[in-house]
Amino acid sequence: MISFHFYRRVKQYIARIGFKIFFSSKFKVYGRKVAIINPDTIQGEEYISLGDNVIINSMTWLLALKQDDNMPNLSIEKNVNIGRFSHIVALKRVLIKQNVLIADKVYISDNIHNYDDVAIPIIEQPILFKGDVEIGEDSWIGENVSIIGVKIGKHCVIGANSVVTNDIPDYCVAVGVPAKVIKQYNLEEKKWQSI
Repeated sequence: MISFHFYRRVKQYIARIGFKIFFSSKFKVYGRKVAIINPDTIQGEEYISLGDNVIINSMTWLLALKQDDNMPNLSIEKNVNIGRFSHIVALKRVLIKQNVLIADKVYISDNIHNYDDVAIPIIEQPILFKGDVEIGEDSWIGENVSIIGVKIGKHCVIGANSVVTNDIPDYCVAVGVPAKVIKQYNLEEKKWQSI
């Protein structure tokens, strides 16, 4: 009897080979053993870098949007695992460092829609760069998190349903809307401490 785990591994292998054959040359960088499984949309491949062993699960939308003279850079380093239904947008720079685990339905963006002019529908207003996004190595981003124009340090945990609008230092646990640090790892005492 074939297990579901075996079936999933075969599906990932077929997806990896299919993308490598048909689409890998379109990307800025396309590493070894990349698996993109049934994506929803990928736009701006020439500005997207995928490191070795990156896994992008089903129905994810990757967008590197070239606007005016800017050259967008959406870079996902090695050993990153991105959950289903995630949405990652780079107008200028989004960097996800190595060994990051991203749960399902996560939104990561360096920009927002302008809404200043109430006489113009928001959909017709320009997209505004908010700030570079960087997610530090070894971090874990929980389900339904939104990260907009900020930097998250290394080995951080962002709790489910959080909205991150301010930078998070290294070795922190942050939760809430907006996300606030509730724990930080004390390197001297070698333990997590509540804040």
